[in-house]
Amino acid sequence: MEEKTIFSEETSHFSENHEPDPSRDLSSNIQELIKGYKNYKESLEPQEKVPVIHVDEIASKVASAYETVIRVINWKEEQLVRRTAIERKLKRRLITEISGMKLANNINSEKAAETLVLESIRGGHLPNDQIPQNKIGVVQKILDKYIYILKRDLSSKNRKNRVQFYNWTLEIAACEIEETLAPPIRENTLISSMATLMENRIQMNPLDIINDEDKRIQIFIAVHRTLFHLDDPIISYRLLKYRHSNWNDASPETIEKIANNITEIRKDLDKDLHHPLSGKFFKICERYDTLWLLLKDILDSLIKKEGDIKEKLNDQKALKNILREAYDKRLKTLRRRLIKMAIFSTLSILIANSVSLFLVEVPLAKWLYGHFNPKAMAADIIAPTILMLFLTITTKKPPKNNLAVITEEIGKIVYSKKRNDIYEIKVSKGINYIFNFFITLFYLVAVVISLGAIIWALRFFGLPPTSILINTMIVAVIIFSGLVIRQRAKEITVDEKSTVWEFVLDVLSIPVAKLGQWLSFKWKKYNVVSVFVTALIDMPFLAFINFIESWSSFLKEKKAEIH
Repeated sequence: MEEKTIFSEETSHFSENHEPDPSRDLSSNIQELIKGYKNYKESLEPQEKVPVIHVDEIASKVASAYETVIRVINWKEEQLVRRTAIERKLKRRLITEISGMKLANNINSEKAAETLVLESIRGGHLPNDQIPQNKIGVVQKILDKYIYILKRDLSSKNRKNRVQFYNWTLEIAACEIEETLAPPIRENTLISSMATLMENRIQMNPLDIINDEDKRIQIFIAVHRTLFHLDDPIISYRLLKYRHSNWNDASPETIEKIANNITEIRKDLDKDLHHPLSGKFFKICERYDTLWLLLKDILDSLIKKEGDIKEKLNDQKALKNILREAYDKRLKTLRRRLIKMAIFSTLSILIANSVSLFLVEVPLAKWLYGHFNPKAMAADIIAPTILMLFLTITTKKPPKNNLAVITEEIGKIVYSKKRNDIYEIKVSKGINYIFNFFITLFYLVAVVISLGAIIWALRFFGLPPTSILINTMIVAVIIFSGLVIRQRAKEITVDEKSTVWEFVLDVLSIPVAKLGQWLSFKWKKYNVVSVFVTALIDMPFLAFINFIESWSSFLKEKKAEIH
């Protein structure tokens, strides 16, 4: 398979004449984007005479500190933190579903919904004194819907399938609850804008290699993955809404129908997420997501100011200045975010290695070999941590002409044109067996060299065979995570050119990263232990937070009596 991108031979959309040009109309795509932003601005206006939820400030500070610790232990990217926190609370609350206990049949969804919303506000995932009280009832309806689906399917005697389905269902439920409590109007507007333009510009060669509906879905998935780095649960939930437009307000008949076909629905979603051509759509969308991120920053800036947004965008000089400011600001925030990602991810790896060492590796080594070398113990913790830190801080800066390229491409999006650039995905129908054989052979050689180097290094530090096996898997996961973070560093780069050093690094690291990706997926898929550990940690802490809030309320009442 071969992929190429074709660009039209056109001059810059930003001419030397900086006067506003009334004849230069904004594109229909950008006008829809502006309309969506106006809806977003209206959604930020406070609602009058609507009771809101308040939580105690002291309890909130304690809960926020706890959530920060949990985030270090189980590191997630910024845009996924709230969703994963809601998911964790759901699993803790509904843990009896997976254990098959009878208590699940009597679960109070109203109480569960209230607790979930209050905990999310206390933990700092939602703003205090801003969430309307009626949202609790909406969340209750969502819980009733997914609990019904869980009960219909968890009658299966295959425990492995039950675990997988349990996790998948609660991930989807967490996505719907998050969108209900914090509607992503701005993000969805940008996703829709980018997906619409990419659908018009991406062309398949040959044309019949994929039908229009599948092409639309693959672009939809690729935009979610590139623009905001959203994960499979969120994409699955939005695909579910796309195919069942009334899902958020489903009737009992609709819920019954989906519950009866949930296994097939899940398989169809999985096929969409792992389509053979998904990588090619991702590659094109990833190259141009920078443009919509900067458009987001530009509109964020303009929407705060007085005046007509369309008029300001039509002023070429003003747009160029705003774009330059947005670019410089995003470049600075990108560096800060990368440093933050490096710190959090490195701490997460350090904690995970320490737990693995003292709970698994040392007892196993003493049982099998009678001892564990202290020097090897230090290397066991430090070496993977340094590797993670190295991968996250050695990221490449954007090229010097990056802003000029962005300025040109932004102009093509903002202003109407007679011709559009075409991004072509070319798929070869024929199979070159000899070529594929040598590519596969070289890939296997890279796998042997990479894993061999890791094993040799671990043996050099004197680690026993059991620790070498465990640490090889840990290093693979670290390299996978590190490469993901390095990819995030390119969010502001459009015209990327690889160096010889990067090529060599890719040859040696990608085979190991693929192993790490597979291990991460399998751990998530079969990780029953995490559900119970979460319950054991969260339940006592929840009781502690409730005590603090009750005690704080008691003191306030007593203080009010002093007059």
